[in-house]
Amino acid sequence: MDTLVCIKRVPETGARTVLTDDKQRIDTSNLGFTISPHEECGIEAAVQLAEAHDGTATAMTIGPEDAAEQLRTAVAMGVDGPVLLETGDAEWRPSRVADALATAIDDHDTDFDLLLFGNESADEQNYQVGVRVAEALGVPCVTGIKGLTVTDGGVVAEREIPGGVERYELDLPAVVSVKEGLNEPRYPSMRAKMRARKTDITRREPDGEAVGGFEKVALEVPETDDSTAEILGESPEAAEDVVDVLDELEVL
Repeated sequence: MDTLVCIKRVPETGARTVLTDDKQRIDTSNLGFTISPHEECGIEAAVQLAEAHDGTATAMTIGPEDAAEQLRTAVAMGVDGPVLLETGDAEWRPSRVADALATAIDDHDTDFDLLLFGNESADEQNYQVGVRVAEALGVPCVTGIKGLTVTDGGVVAEREIPGGVERYELDLPAVVSVKEGLNEPRYPSMRAKMRARKTDITRREPDGEAVGGFEKVALEVPETDDSTAEILGESPEAAEDVVDVLDELEVL
């Protein structure tokens, strides 16, 4: 089984967001980058399926040259075919990203059986690139997956729902967007990291153009509530104070 996992270079989750003075970009001078947790599970799934079914695992990303760092992380985790669609500093909206990925996938030497995406990226959370790629390639797609089993000629994808699980039987090729918890991503060894640094990355220009048609006015960092908690008491006598607070908040 030949698998492909699409990943994205995103800021470290939990890091404080600082904007540039012109409010057009995130200031990355003191910011680390990583792979979204969902996509780490996608990498693990791609590698496991390739190993179990005598196939290959390829990782593809679209972004600046620095995104090669995330591809090398994927290689250290077991991927054997990194591909970078290099965009420079231009920003690409999800529809253009999907078009470029679909074209690159269609032009790739390998006819992939299963395409894996993170359900959503950790930064913009658009929830749409995997679906758009599937539509462009004309293959079935299921999102929000936390269970994946290979069958004869297809896969069974499982999505958790309140009180149970939905199961989808898909013929291959297919697109699956996975969520964190699908598996336990492996931690690459130091030897694997060193080997990944020497791995050649296939670089190509993405098909299409950057954002276009839109004008960015400014970015804004959401307001945070820095207020401290107030302890009203530690005994039943504090109940009256709690009622007073709830009354002030107009929840009573």
